[in-house]
Amino acid sequence: MKRSHTPSWLALSAVLLTISNPLLAQATKLTLSHNAEAGTPRAVAALKFAELAGAKSGGRLAIDVNPGGKVGENLEMLTSLRAGKLDMSINFHGTLATVVPEVAAFSLPYAFSSPKKVWEILDGPVGQDLAEKVENQGLVVLSWMDGGSYHISNSKRPITKPEDLRGLRIRTTADKAMMDSMSAWGALPTPVSFNDLYDAVKGGFVDGQENSLVNFQQKKLHEVQKYLALTYHSYGLAPFLMSKTTWNKLSSDDRKAIKEAAEEASVLQRKLSTEVEEKILNDYKKAGTLQITTPNPAPFKAATQKVWDSWELKGFGAFVKKLRAASN
Repeated sequence: MKRSHTPSWLALSAVLLTISNPLLAQATKLTLSHNAEAGTPRAVAALKFAELAGAKSGGRLAIDVNPGGKVGENLEMLTSLRAGKLDMSINFHGTLATVVPEVAAFSLPYAFSSPKKVWEILDGPVGQDLAEKVENQGLVVLSWMDGGSYHISNSKRPITKPEDLRGLRIRTTADKAMMDSMSAWGALPTPVSFNDLYDAVKGGFVDGQENSLVNFQQKKLHEVQKYLALTYHSYGLAPFLMSKTTWNKLSSDDRKAIKEAAEEASVLQRKLSTEVEEKILNDYKKAGTLQITTPNPAPFKAATQKVWDSWELKGFGAFVKKLRAASN
């Protein structure tokens, strides 16, 4: 019985074709997780990143996007990144601060005079210095996304000056800078996870909270809060992070594709975030269901100068001073 043999040159050419054509080779699958809801700027940007990474790598990279906190809260995602169990996450700067203390300084009150100033600082020398510190903790900063301007809402009374916050239990994250600011204004900072925020406000565990307008709307807090003060006291930042374990496995070409895709997706996200915040605010004003105030920031800034001073005495005080100088 005759056996049919594939000519060796034909087998070899098939192998070479697969190697030379990335579309025929098996794509490297990477997972990206975040806790934003579908349709929000971060969620849209995550999908755009996946599309760009695939295109820029010539099909070598396939990104699986898990939205809405499907793999856990930000801290769980950060822990998985450092352990090499998760490839990428669009996270929160307050969470990143748990392993890189310097990052917490970005939550200091009125650290940025405008969104433009935020990106000027993060895309410049201060951001580069920080990226190196982050890498020492097993993480790679691919880019920074916008978490929005932070404002304060509550169910008790209008806020027009720091004294109006006195005695109010205001939800914050576990971010120490945010908590110090609230304390300086006389509020009682109360850490609550993002997933538990609505129930905490509705159930009266807290009187109010601080957040971006996107998060405020996403959590439907307008249903359980009556007063919204446009304080612009802080900017939420969403670091786009990759596990260093994953980064080290990638070729230089794939690293380049990932970095470029992340930066382009972040530009889109920042633009969308600004547009969405403007629309949300206009919609709330038209609806008239919230009593909206725009407090003079001067007394709020004055009350928190002592917070800045105390942070300059911390072990990473040099970084705080550098940020303070760059912010002015």
